[in-house]
Amino acid sequence: MDWVKIIHLLCVLGWMTGIFAVPRGLIYWKREYASLGKMGPAGDFTFRLYRFAAGLGVIALVTGLWLAWVWWSFAAWTLLKLALVLVIAAHYVWTGLLVRDAMRGRFGHGETWYRVFNEVSVLVVIAVLWVVVVKPF
Repeated sequence: MDWVKIIHLLCVLGWMTGIFAVPRGLIYWKREYASLGKMGPAGDFTFRLYRFAAGLGVIALVTGLWLAWVWWSFAAWTLLKLALVLVIAAHYVWTGLLVRDAMRGRFGHGETWYRVFNEVSVLVVIAVLWVVVVKPF
């Protein structure tokens, strides 16, 4: 069972890289697009990172559900964690929509908006970590 935890943690770390880096990458992509008029290396990197991290996110969700079910029998704190993870997943899907728009040359927001959007995920991740460590109920 420990190997499932290891896989879960590794995939969570990879997914978090995408969650934190892709919105920041959109800022650099927007600047690059304004300069070049087309997608350059920043856009390519951001797209590839989003896609790679999404796969890791799926594995993290599956292994997390398995751990919650088998290891902790869906204890109350795991349900709260799952709810928070679903918020993070929804944020990541929204990020994917922003990446899709950027692929089409549409950047509908300014740099400040992308920065704030990026920090929202940090706050939710902090809440997840608190739930996992403290196990409030």
